Amino acid sequence: MAKHKGRGWHGRLLAAGLGVTALAAATSVWTAQADPAGGRQPQAGISAPDGTQDGAGKKVAADIAHASDRGARGVNITIDDGPDPVWTPQVLQLLKDNGVKATFCMVGTQAQAYPDLVKQVVADGHRLCDHTISHDTAMDTKSEAYQSQQILDAERMIIKASGGVRPQYYRAPGGAFTPYSRQLAASRGMRPLGWNVDSRDFERPGADTMADTVKREISNGPTVLFHDAGGDRSQTVEALREVLPWLKQQGYSFGFPVR
Repeated sequence: MAKHKGRGWHGRLLAAGLGVTALAAATSVWTAQADPAGGRQPQAGISAPDGTQDGAGKKVAADIAHASDRGARGVNITIDDGPDPVWTPQVLQLLKDNGVKATFCMVGTQAQAYPDLVKQVVADGHRLCDHTISHDTAMDTKSEAYQSQQILDAERMIIKASGGVRPQYYRAPGGAFTPYSRQLAASRGMRPLGWNVDSRDFERPGADTMADTVKREISNGPTVLFHDAGGDRSQTVEALREVLPWLKQQGYSFGFPVR
């Protein structure tokens, strides 16, 4: 799974996120302990910010999900890096116009900044995904303590912003999963989430090019990656305007990633 490079806004976001992480290091109630297999997992019995026990939620697998719950002709639309006050409402309107439910992979600091948008995503019937607090694409080279803070602090921010709705998935920035991060996410009821088709909208190659990429590569698998933050997403909106009805015309239905 290729890592995205050259994301200037994420460099700035990382700097902000590191401040949150530093604070969390001093105040976080989360600790880790070795499991019998030699991996690491959050300490059991500690209350999460929403009052549930650590690991609450449906038990899910720790392997990276790609499949759709709608079967062989299902498509999972996933929207990363938001919410954003300019682009998320436009994406939500397009999804509503086409009767499509999607999975929004949210950066914790963005969710914290725009809780009304998080609530709107939930109200429209979409699902939430933890995308860490600072979108560090080098997370797989960092310590387990750092990975824990990135995942758990983002989870806390998203739950608070949503009014108590838990993220059902975890997507590592740039696909920078580790065995530890996957196991940690699964212990929290968040299935690790990959993708099959990258629209490459972050490069802003033009809406037509992005739409053509999705049409050409959808046979690779059902989970399609778009973004609703991190810069000008007008091309993403236009690409979705073309792609969503096209997928319907080809006989695809829209669902959620398997859990």
